[in-house]
Amino acid sequence: MSPERTLLIATLNPGKVQELSEMLAAMDAEVVGLDSFPAIVEVEETGRTFAENARLKAAGYARQTGLPALADDSGLEVRALGGRPGVLSARYGGDVPFSEKIRLLLAEIAESGSQDRSARFVCSIALANADGSIVEISNGICDGRIVDHPRGTCGFGYDPVFMPDGCNETFGELSSAVKGKISHRSRAFSQIMPILGRFFGI
Repeated sequence: MSPERTLLIATLNPGKVQELSEMLAAMDAEVVGLDSFPAIVEVEETGRTFAENARLKAAGYARQTGLPALADDSGLEVRALGGRPGVLSARYGGDVPFSEKIRLLLAEIAESGSQDRSARFVCSIALANADGSIVEISNGICDGRIVDHPRGTCGFGYDPVFMPDGCNETFGELSSAVKGKISHRSRAFSQIMPILGRFFGI
């Protein structure tokens, strides 16, 4: 592993690692996840916004590993729930599988009495130098709606119940190639990619 050509994807979420690795495929750099550092201390996500959490993770994991780090914080905002689960998307409902989080989400929307199914995925991506200093933060949004029941087995998280605007399929039904062109993460990533190119001298 050459530190000069290595980029840490600061997450233990295998879905995020795969998605970001695919987006980085054209770049001449080795991509590693946090699973390559079993003794690493988890950085607490204490921020009140996606950008704050992305900044905390990128800086914290870069300092621990001595590698430049790319961290994302993302989540689902549902209008009928006042923007929840938001930054608590991963912790929504407690330490339960995402199938249970989705069940709870659909139940809460039904209990709200609202007919508004609009929602959006939000993503903030932060890039940190190996010393933890922040190089750039970018943001991306994908608007859509929550469908009545889970559809599809692709993707991860809330993907099976989120249908992006302009599509007739949920993120859970779309191929990774199609999702990679329209997702909140790809939109945030497209903004930071030129910075990464200059960062690695390509």
